[in-house]
Amino acid sequence: MTDREYFNPNRLKFARQRRKFTLKNLSAKLGISSKTLSGYENGVRPPNKKDFLETLSDVLKFPVDFFFLDDIISLEESIVSFRSLARMSVAVRNAALCSGQIALEFNNWVEKRIDLPPIDVLDLRDMHPETAASALRVHWGLGERSIKNLIHLFEAKGIRVFSLNEATHDMDAYSFWVDNKSFIFLNTKKSVERSRFDAAHELGHLVLHKHGSPAGKEAEIEANRFASAFLMPEGDVRSRVNQHCSLQDIIDRKSCWLVSPGALIRRMKDLSILSEWNYRTLNMELSSLGYRKKEPNPIKQRERSKLIPMIFELLREDGVTKYDVARELGVYIKDLDELFFNLTLTEIKGSGQIDQNNSRTKPNLRLLS
Repeated sequence: MTDREYFNPNRLKFARQRRKFTLKNLSAKLGISSKTLSGYENGVRPPNKKDFLETLSDVLKFPVDFFFLDDIISLEESIVSFRSLARMSVAVRNAALCSGQIALEFNNWVEKRIDLPPIDVLDLRDMHPETAASALRVHWGLGERSIKNLIHLFEAKGIRVFSLNEATHDMDAYSFWVDNKSFIFLNTKKSVERSRFDAAHELGHLVLHKHGSPAGKEAEIEANRFASAFLMPEGDVRSRVNQHCSLQDIIDRKSCWLVSPGALIRRMKDLSILSEWNYRTLNMELSSLGYRKKEPNPIKQRERSKLIPMIFELLREDGVTKYDVARELGVYIKDLDELFFNLTLTEIKGSGQIDQNNSRTKPNLRLLS
């Protein structure tokens, strides 16, 4: 944490966007004009009155110290692959990006102290999505077996995975590369099956679209095809289902790959196991039973990070708690919890001081996939 003598206007704008306030709405909450608030954000003059800063902190749910730190790590929208971008509002998009910036701050803080698993994600942008999915499975030694926990697998391969606690169905997930490090963010408001597909979809973007091309609908279709093939390998699917499967058969078998029945039906269609007529018939039945909105036989256990608890276990050895980390980053615990899949981490009382010049060799974290 770097102390500043002066108020940082960029952090005010960040905090406003993270909490989804417009200039008009926030100024009304603060009892000032939009023009005055805009002046604060643009650095025309700082809001140095103590009582106002405390009100600002209370409304935006950031500590007063947060507004006196150096600029937060930037995250350009142009490098981010958003799922469901078409129906996403600007406020939701900006709030999600801000959450990503907090995650980047946390990741950088941790990497100064702990050696995290190195990245092991192939650049397969010139491959067909299904071929790329098979190639990555081979590279990771997965064969055609079902993947029981995607988050644990991704973390073992060096992908940083965080959660999004956005109370909206317009934000599914997003991913990006920064400094040759890959990040995936997943909305925990989705069903487990949907969240797993979102995770595989974002992996597709990381593998196929590292340099941002192609974009738009074409990229989304490619990421979907990759996700489908990565989660449901052809040989395994063909050995378990056929063209005579009823919807109930498909629901019974979806647990083999921990996917939704809709995703399995689509995979069967892509593999020409189902005719166009059978595909449409099954989808109509799926819709009529309400299974597009409510998952049949849902997975109850949500996937969570394995890496985060291990990080805090190592930090605890030095008497550093999650509260200490939050204070270092200038945020409240809630903002970290929302990134950590709301994991309950056993805490010990922290020292309140973090040694910035610890000469001890950084511990190395290795996860088994």
